[in-house]
Amino acid sequence: MRLPLQCSGLAVVCLTTLSLTTPGAFASESAKKSHAIASVTVFATGLENPRGLKFGPDGHLYVAEGGTGGVNPVIGCADVPGAGPYLGSETGGRISRIDAFGNRTTVTDSLPSSQTAPIPSPLISGVADIAFIKGNMYALLAGAGCSHGVRNTDNGIVRVKPDGSWQMIANLSDYQKANPVKHPNPGDFEPDGTWWGMVAVRGDLYAVEPNHGEMVKVTLGGKISRVIDISASQGHIVPTAIAYHGVFYVSNLGTFDTDQLNKQSIFQITPSGRFHVVATDLSKVLGLAFDRRGRMYALETSYSTTDPGPVPFTGRLIRVARNGKEEVIDTGDSLFFPTGMTFGPDGDLYVSNMGFGPPFGEILRIELPDAADHDHDDDD
Repeated sequence: MRLPLQCSGLAVVCLTTLSLTTPGAFASESAKKSHAIASVTVFATGLENPRGLKFGPDGHLYVAEGGTGGVNPVIGCADVPGAGPYLGSETGGRISRIDAFGNRTTVTDSLPSSQTAPIPSPLISGVADIAFIKGNMYALLAGAGCSHGVRNTDNGIVRVKPDGSWQMIANLSDYQKANPVKHPNPGDFEPDGTWWGMVAVRGDLYAVEPNHGEMVKVTLGGKISRVIDISASQGHIVPTAIAYHGVFYVSNLGTFDTDQLNKQSIFQITPSGRFHVVATDLSKVLGLAFDRRGRMYALETSYSTTDPGPVPFTGRLIRVARNGKEEVIDTGDSLFFPTGMTFGPDGDLYVSNMGFGPPFGEILRIELPDAADHDHDDDD
């Protein structure tokens, strides 16, 4: 998933709005949304293209980072149309640990990182997301593979050991090449994929890939199976964030085309691959989370009523109640291309900010209205 000049850029989901609703679904009733005011502070700085983030079993916050990009050209395979030529590196992709006081330390910086062509500016991918199962950390790689200038490491899921070393458990580059989706976009196609979101559920990992448009299940033994080929029914909608709340929820980025302005959605997906739309009239969603009361939060990386974007400093946080009411959580102009979020044990939301563009990203802490009602995200 990349922040495309046309649509795939971040490789989040560009999706076609549907009007299907079911009892208990999050159906948007109106494009007009009520507002509530939140308190926003900078929790940590010095992140390198921060993406997905989770609190670990030790209570610390762990952040997946795109890293520093690379200098190695693509050799031995075709360039990616539109975004290429990529430059890659076997190292530079990073995971950081942040303590309760906002102090950052490096868990590992030995994972791959790559960047797109420098016009108008390079977009960097590396580690997309992280999850924990029984105290072990797993990381989702998005910037690796030959097509990204990383010849010796493919995109996949790796187990990260306490000393920072890592081991590949599932090769997602090989899987996508051997199992093509039904409707890939020829003009915007990444052979190695550009994975975005991952969650752990009942001892397995579930990941979403925006460029091909699919969701997969990965066992700790490395078995990969497709949950759903979203492209088969929706085309190139760029699915991105994933959350689990009884069933799976997946958002989409869209294609940054004028006819897709504020028409992004959130899908509910069962483990068997059945899905329907539960929220609409959203803009370029890159993060999803649920609070204790079952209210869903959607993180929009860019919002405008006239510009299909991406537009800096226009990110928004939307709360969706179980009755379908959508509410804008006012965060001022603090959200600059936010790319992920998670609830903390204190009930606050923690958001990866400046995930694309600026040289150093940050983590924001957002104290929400009715903070006592919120819960943190749980991995198995």
